[in-house]
Amino acid sequence: MKPENTKLLCTFTTVHELDSIIELIQKYYTLAFNKIYVLENINDQNQLVLTYNILDVKLSAEKIPFSTISVHRKKQTNTIYTINSINKLIEANNNGILDKSYKIDWSTLENCVLVTAYGKLKIVNTKLNKILEI
Repeated sequence: MKPENTKLLCTFTTVHELDSIIELIQKYYTLAFNKIYVLENINDQNQLVLTYNILDVKLSAEKIPFSTISVHRKKQTNTIYTINSINKLIEANNNGILDKSYKIDWSTLENCVLVTAYGKLKIVNTKLNKILEI
């Protein structure tokens, strides 16, 4: 059962910075499930994506680790995404038209992280590296 008032966060980091980012996460957040999922970028094994649920407390900007965003997850396909990235995906697949009723084929986005960078859709193919029990 999911605790109420949780927020799914995603932090982008590198293999080299992993330990220090984990320390920051533990310092500033109360993890809802005591787990941090470490996803590896398939195209660059040095790039990692950490996902974790925190208890939804008021976040202050100085306590958010660098390269951390609030995200959503499509459980059936393990797709991590932002609302802006979904809007860009719909526009890209629907002749530039943002239609909120457009049906997304989630099966094509399995194990992906969808974000926007500089106003463009970025899709990162990932695989589970490990699950850290905190």
